[in-house]
Amino acid sequence: MKSDVETLNPTRVKFTVEVGYDELKPSLDKAYKTIGGQVQVPGFRKGKVPARVIDQRFGRAVVLEEAVNDALPKFYQQAVEASDFLPLGQPTVDVSQAPDPAKGGDLKFSVEVDVRPTLELPDLSTVVVSVDDLEVPAEEVETRLTALRERFGTLVGVDRAAADGDFVSIDLRAEIDGEEIETAKGISYRIGQGNMIEGLDEALTGVAAEGTTTFTAPLAGGDRKGEDASITVTVQSVKERQLPEADDDFAQLASEFDTLEELKADLLKQVEQSKKFEQGLQARDKVLEKLLELVEVPVPASLVEAEIHSHLERENRLEDAEHRAEIQESTEQAIRSQLLLDALADREEIGVEQGELIEYLVGQSQQYGMDPNQFVQMVDGAGQIPVMVSEVRRRKALAVAMEKATVTDASGNAVDLEELVGGDEEDEGTEGAEAGTADADADATVESPESEAGATVDPTGDDEAAAADEVSKS
Repeated sequence: MKSDVETLNPTRVKFTVEVGYDELKPSLDKAYKTIGGQVQVPGFRKGKVPARVIDQRFGRAVVLEEAVNDALPKFYQQAVEASDFLPLGQPTVDVSQAPDPAKGGDLKFSVEVDVRPTLELPDLSTVVVSVDDLEVPAEEVETRLTALRERFGTLVGVDRAAADGDFVSIDLRAEIDGEEIETAKGISYRIGQGNMIEGLDEALTGVAAEGTTTFTAPLAGGDRKGEDASITVTVQSVKERQLPEADDDFAQLASEFDTLEELKADLLKQVEQSKKFEQGLQARDKVLEKLLELVEVPVPASLVEAEIHSHLERENRLEDAEHRAEIQESTEQAIRSQLLLDALADREEIGVEQGELIEYLVGQSQQYGMDPNQFVQMVDGAGQIPVMVSEVRRRKALAVAMEKATVTDASGNAVDLEELVGGDEEDEGTEGAEAGTADADADATVESPESEAGATVDPTGDDEAAAADEVSKS
């Protein structure tokens, strides 16, 4: 086999391949076997039809076509392996010459394909970035203390109009042109959450128990989703959350500490760690941003288009030209980042160990709320393990870049990023302050003796402290 490669542009090449007739023989033998197993010829058992009979009955051209289709991927792969290029996306194949059914001859074909561009990477020690100073506002300690007190608060019925932050039990009725569309009774809701019906918070504010109010809002679901409906709300009860005093007794109830000062000191550590984590994330983004400034990374247009098409198809928005334009830049930036980190991983000879892959997969499964074993089976079944390996490798490459780069804060002080190892587990770092609350959360918010009968669980649960993360795709 002979092959040549021509660079059409920084992200696309053309392979020209010539294969001798003798080199096609394994594919020819396979073609006769494949065709013989598919056809019925009188006097011969299926799969036992001689080659000469197949030629006579179906023609040599059919056999050659089958052989060429079988041989093309193999010889294309050999041409790729003999080059320094890594293909991206689907190739375009053009067969310029096929063997003559009677005389034989060579197979000649060309393949155009997008490839990973060759990048000129800088010395990582020359990369310099600056991040914000590490600031620990005292009010954030108080915010965390208040959140902890809210876990142990009590809901108490009040004889007044509902206000922002109050907890109400309500009945809802939705009508359109006098026709009842939907009703719901005994719904627990905290005014100000804004996660139910548009305008509900404003309608409830100022309404006392046993009061009723009506407002107009679009329906959020159902067959008539989006249509304006008349919403009637009846308030059954109004309650406010009373917090326990912030003192030593509370510290002993809510944590492992004996005094409020010890509890506050631990909360201060949590805030400091959180701010360091945020500083580390900023450093990560700044280092990648700086590398993208320093390195010209051409992006294959077809790769961008394929990714955009896939994105729009998942959202069932293929005809949405406005949304297509919105995601164009972000898609190009994401692919540019991937190509740069892949090149950096190659230069730094970064590999991925099994334990690192497993750790990443477990983390991803938690983000999707899935059992790790089920998540791994799903990813493996979809053939996405190589994608996950690539993502881990890129993360390691960026970590190397952060380690070798110079990172300072706005005041010029060096930032020690090694302290941030394990920072992704910051959500688990409640340490002392919340260590003793796990068993108490289920019944932390209870009715006081003077409260009205009703819900005994804080309807907000722990949702007010929730956080989120990212995905990537190779």
